[in-house]
Amino acid sequence: MKKLLVLYGSYRSDRAGIRLADYCINRFAERGVEAELIDAKAVGLPMLDRMYKEHEPGTAPDAMEALAEKISAADAFLFIAGEFNWGVQPGLKNLTDHFLEEWFWRPAALATYSAGRFAGVRAGQAWHPTLSEMGMVVIPSMLSVGQISKAIDENGAPIGSGGEALERSFGKFADELTWWADAATAQKAAAKPPY
Repeated sequence: MKKLLVLYGSYRSDRAGIRLADYCINRFAERGVEAELIDAKAVGLPMLDRMYKEHEPGTAPDAMEALAEKISAADAFLFIAGEFNWGVQPGLKNLTDHFLEEWFWRPAALATYSAGRFAGVRAGQAWHPTLSEMGMVVIPSMLSVGQISKAIDENGAPIGSGGEALERSFGKFADELTWWADAATAQKAAAKPPY
């Protein structure tokens, strides 16, 4: 895998989940993977009115056009998914929904988090069928971090017993995502996707 997009969607002023995004970007970089943060708040797409494909060529907003190019060029996707009321973050969902075909035929992984002890796993359960429906292969492993402020510091470094658990889990998770990304790249080189 060469290019990984790390997608994060909290719009809160105190964004603890950015710690998990930074952690993942740093750990993938150590493995030689070019990991780029796509921050929904920074990209600033409006609430979904028209998808990227519904714009005439060359007329999509600049931020949408630039992101479409990045999504199309990526080898894999990592969704940093916080849990909001047992479900998905609206900012990340809105960003994701602006695109469709751009996501096809690549693997996606979920790294979930929460302030509580359930580690955002309910958000992961909600995201899994959504990402599958959008044409991505969601890997079986999921990275989950509970009590995130006690597991990762402000610089994205693991701390405490939660950080130790994260470190133990990351290797298998990253290996799996890399394997699927390499498999998808090889298969696309061998045979054109059916649609």
